[in-house]
Amino acid sequence: MSASPPPSDRAPAAPRHPKAPPIPAHPGLEVLEDEVVWGQRFALQRVRFRYTRFDGTPSGILTWELWRRGQGVVILPYDPATDRIGLIAQFRLPALAAGLAPVMTECPAGLLEAGEDPEASGRRELAEETGLAAQGMARIGAFMLMQGGCDEVVHFFCARCDLSAAGEESHGLVAEHEDTRLQVLPAEEAFRLVADNRIENAPAALALLWLQVNRPRLRAEWNKA
Repeated sequence: MSASPPPSDRAPAAPRHPKAPPIPAHPGLEVLEDEVVWGQRFALQRVRFRYTRFDGTPSGILTWELWRRGQGVVILPYDPATDRIGLIAQFRLPALAAGLAPVMTECPAGLLEAGEDPEASGRRELAEETGLAAQGMARIGAFMLMQGGCDEVVHFFCARCDLSAAGEESHGLVAEHEDTRLQVLPAEEAFRLVADNRIENAPAALALLWLQVNRPRLRAEWNKA
């Protein structure tokens, strides 16, 4: 068996995927292995670890696959003057794989560029996917949608928009083969979509439920502006 080459003769290690940094240190967490097993647009990280249980004893060794997506943004367009809401429809392959209808009714959304401000990203995604311009923004919050397997944190906003002349139009970036169809609904009709479980994705349902609670306040504030 030939001897291993000295360190100076070894090929340099490939750079780690920028979206998959090592798991940060945390009290009671012991990381045994941490490797990136797939790295294209996103990264898949396999981590073997144990953690300290609530009673202070160590857990068994766990192996988790962690999908690293970074941060995203979701925008709910709302017109306080006409009390109407803008949603989009687009084809979703994962929905089809899950046994659902592949064309989903949802909110405009996208991923943050590196170092990008969430609100700025939201305004950009809103324009790309609906052709609308935000006249004001209300922050809803930041939430994890798949905390059992993905690190993505999504920033939610409600955008004040003029929907008085908006109709069913197609939008999206041609370079990314996007095809999004704007749908404008009375607020009460949009809320019924959630109540009837005709909204089958968590981001749109969460945003609409937030607006259902906060709509009187927003209408008072935005119609006064």
